[in-house]
Amino acid sequence: MLAMPGAWAETAPIVVTDDQGNEIRLPQAAQRIVSLSPHTTEMLFAAGAGARLVGVSNYSDYPAAARQIASVGSINALDLEKILTLKPDLVVAWHSGNKASQVARLRQFGIPVFESQPQDFETIASSLERLGRLSGTQAEGATAAAGFRRRWQGLRQKYAERRPVSVFYQIWSQPLMTLNGRHMVSSVLRLCGGSNIFAELPQLAPTISVEAVLAADPEVILTPSDAKDQPLERWRQYGRLQAVTKQHLYVVNADWLNRAGPRILDATEQVCGLLEKVR
Repeated sequence: MLAMPGAWAETAPIVVTDDQGNEIRLPQAAQRIVSLSPHTTEMLFAAGAGARLVGVSNYSDYPAAARQIASVGSINALDLEKILTLKPDLVVAWHSGNKASQVARLRQFGIPVFESQPQDFETIASSLERLGRLSGTQAEGATAAAGFRRRWQGLRQKYAERRPVSVFYQIWSQPLMTLNGRHMVSSVLRLCGGSNIFAELPQLAPTISVEAVLAADPEVILTPSDAKDQPLERWRQYGRLQAVTKQHLYVVNADWLNRAGPRILDATEQVCGLLEKVR
């Protein structure tokens, strides 16, 4: 007897491709999910899968419900034994944040792993759709993705053809570090008409020198709000920098900008507003 189309739909495996090109195949929607970074936790909740989360990484504090979920350690020091005791049928990892050896170990135990590494707005939108499919919350994921795309395109149109503004984004002081053009932060800068002065460096989070910043002479210096050593103050001694003489030294919301999740659009509005001040 031929199977009815509806019966086939219920038994067909769920297949998606993650941000690294890995195929994730589940026999049915995931019911027990572990998230290994704050940004993937936010995306899973946005995609309607929050109720299926049984473990999250430290600092997964948004939305508020995420704080009630069991911790499985920090992003670069995961408690693998704890993860295994949670019996996940899906792990959502951060490709550049989690240790590759620990992610590989989870795969050795037969756990499907989706690796997240958004570098642009469309990847965040499609992640909401893909995570929704894996979690059995496809409708919620699709709705969230559509809303994200609408808001993103609205910002894109609003800030199109603005005068370029050169930007130094400082993520750390000792050693002095920034992000290159492949990072999601640079996608935010580009949408706002900002030009990352270190976009061409090969490393995702390169260490650079004070001299290199002085030579590039950015119009604005941005730093995330979670920096603990007042990183902007050190630049005031370099009075010849454009960013210093024009008082274009700004702090941006770290949770919005450093986490490549849905709230990146809040960060984009903030950054675009700051660059408009510079212009």
